[in-house]
Amino acid sequence: MVTGGLKITTGIIAAVLVTAAVAQARSVLAPLAAALFIIAIVWPVQERLQSWLPKLLALAITVVVTTTVCIAFASLAAWGFGRVGRSLIADAARYQAFYDAVVIWLDGHGISFAGLWAEHFNVGWLLRVTQYVTGRVNTTLSFWLIALVYVVLGLLEVEDARRRIQRLKNRTAADVLLKGSKATAAKFRKYMLVRTQMSAVTGLLVGLFAAVTGLPFAFEWGVIAFVLNYIPFIGPFIATLFPTLLAMTQFGSWPAVFGVFACLNVIQFVVGSYIEPRVAGSTLSISPFLVLFAIFFWSSLWGLFGTFIGVPITLAILTFCAESPSAAWIADLFGGTHEERPETS
Repeated sequence: MVTGGLKITTGIIAAVLVTAAVAQARSVLAPLAAALFIIAIVWPVQERLQSWLPKLLALAITVVVTTTVCIAFASLAAWGFGRVGRSLIADAARYQAFYDAVVIWLDGHGISFAGLWAEHFNVGWLLRVTQYVTGRVNTTLSFWLIALVYVVLGLLEVEDARRRIQRLKNRTAADVLLKGSKATAAKFRKYMLVRTQMSAVTGLLVGLFAAVTGLPFAFEWGVIAFVLNYIPFIGPFIATLFPTLLAMTQFGSWPAVFGVFACLNVIQFVVGSYIEPRVAGSTLSISPFLVLFAIFFWSSLWGLFGTFIGVPITLAILTFCAESPSAAWIADLFGGTHEERPETS
């Protein structure tokens, strides 16, 4: 009993220390995680190309295509938010009138919102936010530059790494690494395929809904919903919140505003909770509790990127657990059933 309690205590302490180390090493580990995720997705393209092209030329084509796709997604989000943002600035008078009406209503109900706003949201706060955003942009550029270097080096070493693992004397460890890596890469590719399909469906439905209801920037809202849907939970929430804020000044009726909010959430719920699990099937089945925990856990460690990468990291952990006889129970508990995973030798 004492020994068991000591093991549990030691495990908890080790987990806390590892978590702290992962958080502190964010600038190194986060780009590495992004690179491994990208390598797992694009490796079949690299492998196919280098079968009939020189390896370095195949690598150049793969990297250029991957970079172009990433820039295209970022440009879509920037374009959509830019279009909406410029309109909001141009229509500042209407929002000022709406703000004044809300303040008067709150003051009439004993809530001094104007004083709270003046105390916390002043010019100094605005300058700090601007500096923070500027710093984040610079950090993001550095992040993706480091990740790109990892991707280039990683794609060059995939085959060598496979051969080194195959030569390991510990055959159990070699089998877990080889089978786990292959299965994880396949799940990553399916995850992105399903996420892209569901993002397209979500963007189409949101755009059509905005167009039917007369909400401005219907196409832009569809694009924003498409891009943000790649970030589980938080992305759909943002894609729902901003059109609702616009509806406050567009319709001037609280029932209409709540109707927009409710319908957008219904779209997100139906696609994310009903259609997507059926398209993904048992291959990507994870406990919803674990998905939500992974999103908030990794976002607390690595920020916005952690929100995106949290689910893939969880997929990888469960996949490797499924290939390890001693940890298979974790995959059975939080992932698919034992019969759904491949048998380990």
